Amino acid sequence: MSVILGSGEFRYEVIEGWGKLPDGWTFKEVAAVAVDAKDQVYCFTRGAHPVIVFDRDGNFLRSWGEGVFKRAHGATIGPDETIFLTDDGDHTVRKCTLDGKVLLTLGIPGAAAPYQSGEPFNRCTHVAFSPRGDIYVSDGYGNSRVHKYSPDGKLLFSWGEPGCDPGQFNIVHNICTDKEGWVYVADRENHRVQVFDGNGKYETQWNNMHRPCALYMDTTKRDPICYIGELGPGMSVNKEAPNLGNRLDIYDKKGKRLARLGDIRGGEAPGQFIAPHGLALNSAGDIFVAEVSWTIVGQHLKPQRELRSLQKLKKLN
Repeated sequence: MSVILGSGEFRYEVIEGWGKLPDGWTFKEVAAVAVDAKDQVYCFTRGAHPVIVFDRDGNFLRSWGEGVFKRAHGATIGPDETIFLTDDGDHTVRKCTLDGKVLLTLGIPGAAAPYQSGEPFNRCTHVAFSPRGDIYVSDGYGNSRVHKYSPDGKLLFSWGEPGCDPGQFNIVHNICTDKEGWVYVADRENHRVQVFDGNGKYETQWNNMHRPCALYMDTTKRDPICYIGELGPGMSVNKEAPNLGNRLDIYDKKGKRLARLGDIRGGEAPGQFIAPHGLALNSAGDIFVAEVSWTIVGQHLKPQRELRSLQKLKKLN
């Protein structure tokens, strides 16, 4: 029996086992997911094969990136149908062709900027684009900054500092933009999404969410929908508490929550989430959810076993 999440115009069928890996392969976990113009799905993994590509039906197409990436974190399709891959273990963002040729590298491979110096990068997390193709990089775990680059990789300016006031960050974990150029930042440990103009001027914030981790917004639509993945509790004293994260939220552009998907507890059952870390949509409105299940749960299992790390939610009309 299929599991349906949501209601009204936001109803989704949980498709179990989507993404057919070659024999003997595993994801380990999927840190990020991206979808190109052909609805091909790119999984940025922390396993032996960093980038695993599927067609729209979940059939394996190819893999690449072996020996290049240290720790997968973010994946974003660029405006010229390239893919930008954010490696927080290597402190770099690499712009690649869709078959894996590196075209541009932001940051110095293997060299972190001093902790909380504000200089790029110290464990950068994700990438988004302005309407004219400028590059925003959220940075990240070891900084509290957003950096804006020109399309050819020149640093234009940066904003943000540690704290919980407007314009300050406590783990700037993800970033997305809309067609008009507004910038949306997942300020994870402040439990909010902050909204800025294209020059880094604070505008507003969205609250009443738990550790917003993944962001996705369709930059082609005038009134886009924002999809947000929430992490569950991160402390031992509340890790078993229900109704704290491990779910997906759907917001309109003005910050009104339209739907909330998922169970009140995290898990592997259909309709539950372990750790929704990355999101992407295809042309049909289906949602692909990347989950860092090994980081959150798997490394503590004895013996270790493969946990679910990719879900497809099929949009129902």
